[in-house]
Amino acid sequence: MLANKTIILGVTGSVAAYKAVELAGKLTQAGAKVEVVMTGSAQKFVTPLTFRSITGRKAMTDVFEDASEHGVWHVAMGEAADLVIIAPASAATIAKLAAGICDDMLTLVVMATKAPIILAPAMNVNMFENAANQENLARLKKRGFAVVEPEYGRLASGTKGKGRLAELGKIMAAIEGALGGSADLAGKRLVVTAGGTRERIDPARYIGNPSSGKMGYALAEAARDRGAKVTLVTASSLPEPEGITVVPVETAVQMKRAVAKAVAKADALIMAAAVADYQPKTAAKSKIKKTDPNLSLELVRTPDILGEVKGNFIRVGFAAESENMVANAKKKLAGKKLDLIVANDITAKDSGFGVDTNKVTIIASQGKAESLPLMSKREVAERVLDRVVGLLGKKK
Repeated sequence: MLANKTIILGVTGSVAAYKAVELAGKLTQAGAKVEVVMTGSAQKFVTPLTFRSITGRKAMTDVFEDASEHGVWHVAMGEAADLVIIAPASAATIAKLAAGICDDMLTLVVMATKAPIILAPAMNVNMFENAANQENLARLKKRGFAVVEPEYGRLASGTKGKGRLAELGKIMAAIEGALGGSADLAGKRLVVTAGGTRERIDPARYIGNPSSGKMGYALAEAARDRGAKVTLVTASSLPEPEGITVVPVETAVQMKRAVAKAVAKADALIMAAAVADYQPKTAAKSKIKKTDPNLSLELVRTPDILGEVKGNFIRVGFAAESENMVANAKKKLAGKKLDLIVANDITAKDSGFGVDTNKVTIIASQGKAESLPLMSKREVAERVLDRVVGLLGKKK
């Protein structure tokens, strides 16, 4: 998809500029012709030589630099560009673009192009939430700019908040989508579950697990970007993704009801949620007081959502295992009559609960197990959806 595409990668003055080096590498490896344009501030964080080493092309920094190869460089590149991505996009550059100011090479290229433009902001949370910055972003969105929202997390200042550059898998997906990328799920209806269910003991306590829901959200967003109409049934507290029907739930029983309703016209169900296997037989209506040294709870099985929800749709399950991962996943695959199962080792630091990466093995009902290397959860989602597309094609 990216082969032979001319992509302008704008890099601005943000500590996240070092991540643009990896982005340039990914784009280059995908076959794109990457032209890097750096602001003066960006050069304080990373050098032009670094990008030249990655892309094999000189990074442009100076409006008045000799560019005889291209003539009027910013005009030539603006016309040649298939896409412009600014990552990271600083508050200063966003403000310039919103005001129509073009006083450096990057803003000149943006002014001179008719190609799709994507912004990936990265800055301190107070700067990102500042009314002026939000107004500038809103103005640019109205003009057709796409914005890959920053993520919540620890920032360079040491504080936490929304301002971290979006993960590269998400940025790559936005680039592919803007270039008329894969729409192989257009017209399809997918139901995705996410998060860990909470089974109430009393109003103050519950049985649960540490699942963040990140894998399920990555699947839902990737399916949306590939043209699907997505319903996300979630027990997670992550922010609601745009363009997706979100059904919040808490317990396994609630999730089963929501899934059963959502799959009525679905083409595929992807159960990425970490559903509790047991729930208290009865939940106390008031908080249990700490009076006895011991407390006994009678637990009963929660509903088997994948096994009990009926319908003519592709079924994909997830198996979070701590031992005998592939063997246990294959048992679940056969026992629940799934089309596909995705297994991961939750004891691994980089593929357990709450992290942004995953290392999985994908097993089909008929076929060999495929072990994938460590990837971002968005990249894992794309690989899983590739398999779902194949299954839907066979079903048709």
